[in-house]
Amino acid sequence: MSILFAILIFSFLIFIHELGHFVAAKASGVQVNEFSMFMGPAIWKKQVGETLYSIRLIPMGGYCAMEGEDKDTDNPRAFHKAAWWKRLIILISGAAMNFVAGLLIVVLLFMPAKAENVLQIEEFEDYSTMDDYGLQIGDEIIEMDGEKMYVYNDFSMMLSLNPGEKHDLVVLRDGEKVVLNDFTMETHTTLDDEGNEVQRYGVTFTTRALTLGGKMRLAWLTVVDWVRSVRLSLQMLFTGQVGFSQMSGPVGIVSQMGEVAENSATWVDAMLNMLYFGAFIAINLAVMNLLPIPALDGGRVLALLLTTGVEAVIKRKIDPKYEGYIHAAGMILLLALMAVIMFKDIFTIFKG
Repeated sequence: MSILFAILIFSFLIFIHELGHFVAAKASGVQVNEFSMFMGPAIWKKQVGETLYSIRLIPMGGYCAMEGEDKDTDNPRAFHKAAWWKRLIILISGAAMNFVAGLLIVVLLFMPAKAENVLQIEEFEDYSTMDDYGLQIGDEIIEMDGEKMYVYNDFSMMLSLNPGEKHDLVVLRDGEKVVLNDFTMETHTTLDDEGNEVQRYGVTFTTRALTLGGKMRLAWLTVVDWVRSVRLSLQMLFTGQVGFSQMSGPVGIVSQMGEVAENSATWVDAMLNMLYFGAFIAINLAVMNLLPIPALDGGRVLALLLTTGVEAVIKRKIDPKYEGYIHAAGMILLLALMAVIMFKDIFTIFKG
């Protein structure tokens, strides 16, 4: 059931992404030839007016095929004949729908919360050495190593990215920012309430009550933090800190969501945890889709802005088929990468 629920969440995210393109295209007067869930051969299809609605075999992606998207046509309702700003709205609407869906899920999940942890120091343990470096009770950590602390978990995340190294902190003290350079985080092994060994830094952070406005703010900061995590992940990928083996596609993501459910205490916790994971994936899809890569929406946005600028200079239209060739090549490479990652994920699951 957890795997089925994970697949439903993932399918929903794909659906609302393509629905964003579809609604924006219809609202802009652009003809939509096909609205499809997934890729490959059609397992169900129905023609309604000018649009063919279909569900396809391979559970990856989907598309909203518009008239004249990658080729010249005389149809006055073709995509390439629409005003450039209408095409821009159509292209970013898919990512926007994913982003809004992710944010709304987080807001709903945070509504029952009564309090939040914040990175304001309440007290030091006897064994703590953090106060030796200039930290004081009441200080609120707002930045570490040049990265803002949006939410409480950012503290441990930033430490995990650079374990054992010295850190630069910015704290808020009596309304003013104080910089603490070359800060060393020393860990100590202690026992938690269940008798398990845990690593602690010898500091207790503050808990604050959450108002309705506070819940909205926390939801927004959580989503902003997830956007930042995409940038950090890409940064680590390009610098070699993470490798191909740590990348996951739809199969791997569904498997991870299933594991989250399996490790939850109750079925209600499992559903809530999977929804939270789904919101995280929605935000990731929104950001990744806007990367300036051919075949992705971001690549199309970049091409649109470039061609619009060039056409304004040369005073004539550029045949969209040339852009289509670039996106077709990008799609082939993207599908090949997705296939390799999918088989890697399947191999990992069976190997485990």
